[in-house]
Amino acid sequence: DVQLQASGGGLVQAGESLRLSCVASGLSFDERAIGWFRQAPGKEREGVGCFSSARGSTDYVDRLKGRFIIESDNAKNTLYLQMNSLKPDDTAVYYCAARKNPYCFGYEEYMDYWGEGTQVTVSS
Repeated sequence: DVQLQASGGGLVQAGESLRLSCVASGLSFDERAIGWFRQAPGKEREGVGCFSSARGSTDYVDRLKGRFIIESDNAKNTLYLQMNSLKPDDTAVYYCAARKNPYCFGYEEYMDYWGEGTQVTVSS
């Protein structure tokens, strides 16, 4: 079974940084696209970024590019989300998800496997 577990969330102040982790089991990072998503209170879930080891590339949503950074440790089957200069608008539950294939194209539209999220709260 494929399992994804996000962790590392917490309460931080605006301007601070936070690093989330997503540990995956039952799949190989070399064969799948792995993405980060978030859902703020009262809003729809949105994509943050997607990593494809097979393609050696990471896609980001434009509004978060440069401030959020996705890194991977394939040996540990772990994907990280480094979030810098956090704002109250970044408050959300953050999820990681995976596809059955290594392609990130259209990742915001669907993913095949989802993990439980981790809460990030940014105070002003």
